[in-house]
Amino acid sequence: MTEQELIRGLRAHEEESFRWLVENYQAAVYNTVLGIVQSASDAEDISQEVFIQVFRSIDQFKGESKLSTWVYRIATTKSLDFLRGKKSKKRFAFFHRLGLPGEDREMEITEFHHPGVAAEQKETAALLFRAIAKLPDNQKTAFILTRLEQLSHAETSNIMKITIPAVESLLHRAKLNLKKILKMEL
Repeated sequence: MTEQELIRGLRAHEEESFRWLVENYQAAVYNTVLGIVQSASDAEDISQEVFIQVFRSIDQFKGESKLSTWVYRIATTKSLDFLRGKKSKKRFAFFHRLGLPGEDREMEITEFHHPGVAAEQKETAALLFRAIAKLPDNQKTAFILTRLEQLSHAETSNIMKITIPAVESLLHRAKLNLKKILKMEL
């Protein structure tokens, strides 16, 4: 199925087109979301939300980029929104716990297993993912899209709606920050 056929089918709300979209984009969306939120169950939920949003808002897709770029953009936006909401809940949970001890526990990033990591590298990967989680959102997004999802700088710039030099700058800063974080962890 060509991209244009897929878009036409999605706009016509054809079940076959939606099924094709999910089957062909599911792994990439899930891996991207998992890299950002670092929780398998949250990644599954957010991935489903991504496909629901694609289905509901396909008429808003202008075709100025590839469909995959638009889907990645939705996935990263939903993931980052989730993390922002989680941080906000974390702040309020602290104050809530002051009044009601034991009611809420502080949220922490759980251990997870990214599908792209070999079994013998799980411990090292867990350390790296904890460090990635500490990066600012824009650095984290650029790093995950280019290093984990292996997208080009051009594709990453389209998804993030920034220039290629800005992507390169974010990657450079992300690498420097990761080195500092990992140095403190070891």
